[in-house]
Amino acid sequence: MKIYTSNSFRTLYLLLILPAFIFLGFSQNSVKAEKIDELISKYEEYKQFNGSLLVAEKGEVILKKGYGLANMEWNIPNGTDTKHRVGSITKQFTSMLIMQLVEENKLELDKPITTYLKDYPKETGDQISIHHLLSHTSGIPNMTSFPGFFEDMSRDPYSVRELTGVFADSSLVFKPGEKFAYSNSGYILLGAIIEEATGKPYEEVLHERILDPLNMKDTGYDNFEKIIKNRSTGYEQRGSKFTNSKYLDMSIPYAAGSIYSTVEDLYKWHKALLNNDLISQESKDIMFTAHKKLGSQASAYGWFVGDQKFGQVNDSVFTTVHSGGINGYNALITRIPEDDALIVLLNNTGGKPLNDMTEAIGRILYDEDYKMPKRSLVVAMMEEFYDNGLAAANEFYAKNKDSEEFELNEGEMNSFGYELLRNQKTDAAIKIFKLNVIAFPESGNVYDSLAEAYLEKGDKKLALKNYQRSVEIDPSITNAVQIIKNLQEGTE
Repeated sequence: MKIYTSNSFRTLYLLLILPAFIFLGFSQNSVKAEKIDELISKYEEYKQFNGSLLVAEKGEVILKKGYGLANMEWNIPNGTDTKHRVGSITKQFTSMLIMQLVEENKLELDKPITTYLKDYPKETGDQISIHHLLSHTSGIPNMTSFPGFFEDMSRDPYSVRELTGVFADSSLVFKPGEKFAYSNSGYILLGAIIEEATGKPYEEVLHERILDPLNMKDTGYDNFEKIIKNRSTGYEQRGSKFTNSKYLDMSIPYAAGSIYSTVEDLYKWHKALLNNDLISQESKDIMFTAHKKLGSQASAYGWFVGDQKFGQVNDSVFTTVHSGGINGYNALITRIPEDDALIVLLNNTGGKPLNDMTEAIGRILYDEDYKMPKRSLVVAMMEEFYDNGLAAANEFYAKNKDSEEFELNEGEMNSFGYELLRNQKTDAAIKIFKLNVIAFPESGNVYDSLAEAYLEKGDKKLALKNYQRSVEIDPSITNAVQIIKNLQEGTE
């Protein structure tokens, strides 16, 4: 019989227990992956998600999968290599390009934008720095919130100069640096500054400085006329049915929202940020510095940052997040750098509750209880509306708003109202927005939407009243501040 020395026994012991640890880790990840897949499959079943997902934890991808269809006409399924428009997730790439140019001393964060954009009106441009644009504190009104923007502008191609000209002569809604107000206009100007500093088109700079070095071959600027393999189609939902989303010329979102990507490429992006592959740690710290506090989060450069609890986790975890919404698509990327964790959701059926999905996935990752989704009350209402009219939809809402079977989502209800508004069903839109105000009376956004519908109807008195209420609740809704000023001047 062989006698083991202490060293040989220790070696044998390690050999015996090591597979157990490996299996335990694999088993835990496998259980989490099964739970996440079950969760997202239920969202898909309820028509609340149709797209691609990737979840990573501790540097390992534990689940990546496509759900639903990338193209409904040809029954082509979504996969992990399906290319989706990511909307405002584009902004973090734009901010990275700016920080690279700052490192190379080609730009300065505190310089007025007129230093680089010589034709921009000096009256406002001399007050605004690149820092203000990056942090959404410039006071430049958001062009996509201009009345009639989607009806009048969104189908036509624009040059960069034409695009900046849309808002260049607008008055600032507050003194730069004083407040936060999300502004696509600011990131369009950042794209123009990148082109001035490099002498190259934004798209070319994006590839040269980020996409090619990181081998992000499935990410790019979404030129509609190009044949792009594995590009999904964007849809909007009407009840239980889907329609093709309205056309948007992709020259308009530009450096604020014109990128497409895949969940796998966004994982590469996450790893590059962790490893400082594109800029120094010092520059990255500047990029992720919190500027203006917004509840539990704060604005950074192309990101929102802050401590977040997933369920009853004892300690909050620092997250960097950003969402994206564009015709037919919405997206959400959530990074937890200290745990090398990532949650990416890319959806191609309009606005869906990606925040709720991310919250549940985060709870699963941290071994906390989580909620399975319920059927969407708004989707069921929309079905009633398109089949039987507004009265039937209202009756269905009243009957089911407190039901355990359904869940009411503020964003979905708002989207329903705006769909009606875009289709010239103004009275119906007002009634839907009113229901949202009753259901979510502490949200400034619901009053802002109701005010917009009243303004569309021509009822300036009620529009003014609701705009004022929206700003009382949420002072960051600065487009409402400007409209209030215009309405009061008109009244006087």
